[in-house]
Amino acid sequence: MKKKLRIGFLHSLIRKEEKLLLQEFRSRSNVEIELIDDRSLTFTIGEPAFEVDAVVERSINHSRALHALKLFESSGISCINTYRVASICGDKLLTSDALAAFSIPQPEVRVAFTEESALQAIEEMGYPVILKPAVGSWGRLLSKINDRDSAESVLEHKSILGSYHHSIFYIQKYIEKHGKDIRSFVVGDKCIAAIYRKSDHWITNTARGAVTSNCPVTDELSDISVRAAKAAGGGILAVDLFETDGGYLVNEVNYTMEFKNSISVTGVNIPEHIVNYVLDTAYKAKHEKN
Repeated sequence: MKKKLRIGFLHSLIRKEEKLLLQEFRSRSNVEIELIDDRSLTFTIGEPAFEVDAVVERSINHSRALHALKLFESSGISCINTYRVASICGDKLLTSDALAAFSIPQPEVRVAFTEESALQAIEEMGYPVILKPAVGSWGRLLSKINDRDSAESVLEHKSILGSYHHSIFYIQKYIEKHGKDIRSFVVGDKCIAAIYRKSDHWITNTARGAVTSNCPVTDELSDISVRAAKAAGGGILAVDLFETDGGYLVNEVNYTMEFKNSISVTGVNIPEHIVNYVLDTAYKAKHEKN
């Protein structure tokens, strides 16, 4: 009798996405799931972690996810997504650098380390620009800077009141997206679906109230989405894009993607694709060990 695969499910809160994934995992007769709550997780450095064939990462907290993935991988456990992918996607500066290394089109980005140099960079880029924390999600703490007065005020606030991450100024040229952007979903080497996110606000994250609708996956959209995912290290990723007259621009790449609002509008069973990829990766890893 074929031995079951043991999959570690690293999580924080069990949200709708996690419920859908667990339901899909539990529908497979050849899989055992071990829930691993990052709020109670401990490691002993240098000793084996868990008796699982692979770990699928679904943590909400980036720092917990990042360090847990590193320690799981140090114990010889395959992780989806990997520590490297989490490192790149969890830091907008590293994401932009990775996209540039693979010649993926993206908005102009400049990085500065002081108020003075950040202001100079903004003035050279021209208004408006978007100031983002290098580490952050759900469209939080973004600032659209329309003029010098706003720039000076926001830069001062970030410098004095912000954490370490806010002392690194990540400045992105504002792209007029006419109230919508695109999120595409990449699993392995395939773009399985995409959605439009529409809002009257310039921030079009669904966490901020954007409305979703289906976006046809054209060859052009699929190509840039898969290339962006590969630039970030590959795996299970959501790619945020702007659609411009000159073509697509990649805005961000997300490694713990949310998809609950995208299944019904696209008609694609996203959890099924994710679980298939995780199990294929786990089987390969187990075979290589044996």
